[in-house]
Amino acid sequence: MRIAMMLIRLFLKTPYYFMRIWWCGKSKKVSFEESFALIKKVTKAANRAGKVTVEAHGLENIPDEDGFVFFPNHQGMYDVLVFLDSCPRPFSIVIKKEASNIILLKQILAALEGYPMDREDVRQSMKVIMNITEDVKKGRNFLIFPEGTRSRMGNKLLDFKGGSFKSATKAKAPIVPCALIDSFKPFDENSIQPVTVKVIYMKPMYYEEYKDMKTVEIAAEVKRRIENTIEEFLRNSESQKIS
Repeated sequence: MRIAMMLIRLFLKTPYYFMRIWWCGKSKKVSFEESFALIKKVTKAANRAGKVTVEAHGLENIPDEDGFVFFPNHQGMYDVLVFLDSCPRPFSIVIKKEASNIILLKQILAALEGYPMDREDVRQSMKVIMNITEDVKKGRNFLIFPEGTRSRMGNKLLDFKGGSFKSATKAKAPIVPCALIDSFKPFDENSIQPVTVKVIYMKPMYYEEYKDMKTVEIAAEVKRRIENTIEEFLRNSESQKIS
């Protein structure tokens, strides 16, 4: 219902936005930064139309230098839009192959020079990991969901997959844990009531901290930090309501 409301309220602008995003993915004359700025603008317009507010915390924790990777929990279809709305720095995305042919998402993936990953094809997955590694080394930032799929459990997490961290570790890049709260509500609940989604950009794990850890250990640690952050945030929010 909320997606329908966004489309209806942006009815006159939707074809224009779609064509511009499509052109960003096709034209070599449009820079990556310009593509990101456009998609960010469209995301903010969609959020206003859909009565969604994104509340961002910890923006100061984003590394000063590019070439880092965001690793958030994965709650719903809306998750990527949280980062497109709130993050001041351009980034690329990695999505599962099944979603890469969905209209608009396909065009956004091309405009952001992202990668679809086939989890059933080991060779294709390894190729994507190596490509991301090289991109990160060159200063490209990425958003990767280490659960691999939506948790469908609200603010509870699935296990994080160690393989999701290989690109970051091979590039010796900063790993930035991110905690999403209530991000399942905009698109996964059948409602058009105003909703607020929170994202907490947490302190990065730099190479010196994780260099002696296996990827499965990194995955478990990042999950632990995100879980603790979500629990603390919800506990504090409940305390404020009571007081």
